[in-house]
Amino acid sequence: MNILSFLIYCIVVTFTPGPANIVILSSTQKVGARRTMPYVWGATLAFGLLLTASAFLNQVLADVLPGILRFMQVIGSIYMLYLAYQVYRMGSTEAAPQAILGFWNGLMMQFVNPKVVLFTFTVIPAYVLPYVAAESWSAFAYVMLITCIGFLAYSSWVVFGTVFRSLLNRYQRTCSVLMALFLIYSAIIVSGLISDKP
Repeated sequence: MNILSFLIYCIVVTFTPGPANIVILSSTQKVGARRTMPYVWGATLAFGLLLTASAFLNQVLADVLPGILRFMQVIGSIYMLYLAYQVYRMGSTEAAPQAILGFWNGLMMQFVNPKVVLFTFTVIPAYVLPYVAAESWSAFAYVMLITCIGFLAYSSWVVFGTVFRSLLNRYQRTCSVLMALFLIYSAIIVSGLISDKP
C-alpha cells in the first residue's frame, strides 16, 4: 500500500470544505466550540460507522450503491438546502443554530452527505482491502485511523471558528450568507445538476 497516497487522500477529502465542515464553522462562530462539539461527535460516529460498513460489507455495497446513489443525491441535496437556510438565519436570529446543532443532526448529516458516503465506501476498498482481510484487526485499525483523521478535520473547523470568532461575528451577516451559498453550491453539485469537474 502507498501509505503517503492513502494519507493525502484521507486528509484532503476530510479537511476540505464540505457541508458538515461549513455547519461546524457556522455553529462555532455563533454559539462557541463547547456547544458545537456534540455535532462533531455525531458526525465522527457516523463517519466511523460508514467506514466500518465499507470494510465489512464491501461486496454488498458495491452491488447496492449504484442503485441508491441517485436517491442519496436527492435527499442529500434537500438536506443541504435546509442547512443553508438555517445557516443563513444564523445571521439574524439567536434561535436558528438550535435547529442544526446536536449529536443526532451531526450523525444524520453524514448519512445523507454523498461526499462522505462515497469517500467512506471507496477509501477502504481502494487502499485497505487489497492488502488486508476485511475481518482482520488490521482493517479495523485502518477504520479507526481514518475515523481519527475525520475527527481531527472536524475539530480543526471548530478551532478555526474559535480563533476567528470575533472577526466572523463582526461580519456575521456576510459570513452567514457566504456559508449558506457554499452549502447551496454543495447541494447543486451533489444533486448532479452541474458538475464540479472541468
